[in-house]
Amino acid sequence: MYHYISTPPPDADAIRRDLSVAPGLFEEHLRYLRDAGYASITLGDLTLALQTGYPLPPKPVIITLDDGYRDAYTEAFPLLRRYGFTATFFLITSLIDAGHPDYLTWDQVTEMSAAGMDMEAHGYSHVDLRGRDDAYIIWQVLGAKEAIEARTHKAVRFFCYPSGKYDGRVAHILHSAHYWGAVTTQHGVLQCSECPFELRRIRVRGTYQAEDLARVMEAALSADEEGTCTTTP
Repeated sequence: MYHYISTPPPDADAIRRDLSVAPGLFEEHLRYLRDAGYASITLGDLTLALQTGYPLPPKPVIITLDDGYRDAYTEAFPLLRRYGFTATFFLITSLIDAGHPDYLTWDQVTEMSAAGMDMEAHGYSHVDLRGRDDAYIIWQVLGAKEAIEARTHKAVRFFCYPSGKYDGRVAHILHSAHYWGAVTTQHGVLQCSECPFELRRIRVRGTYQAEDLARVMEAALSADEEGTCTTTP
């Protein structure tokens, strides 16, 4: 789980620094993944594997980038292509509609989609959906879905909960809106067919060198071998 692929400005707060992976470090991460034999897959591939036994490569990895910052296009996209990976980009569509200079444009979204990148939804305006009425949740999750589909002409099947916050009602409405699953900020790599709307990820910190990423991934794999997949009420 990545956010910014850029060096934070001098006045950045602790959160911005933590969420920022410098382009050089991101390249080191991709080089490590390639050299270690990882192959990128999509969330759709994962869902088919969980539900139908669809075959995956021996060492599958899903690279996700949240929020749709402009550096996803200027920095992450060319590096992903250089190292032979695809990634999933979760987009806040209201900011793209508004032409916010720090976020992707629709032209960039369509270019990356045509090149094999996966464009999925992060809500219309990145707000906490817990406790909201059904109409508001539907507006947030369907608005983002339809905006992306109108540009990429590909089905949007996955959602990223804003700030990782969700409840059972949000997951239920996502399912009703023909989403296949959703990603959380829960740490881990164990996924199961019983909880497609609670997919786990590994947050990549801005300080992680390639060896740190390898260590965290290996620790998550070892921990999840002992664990089980449970559904949050």
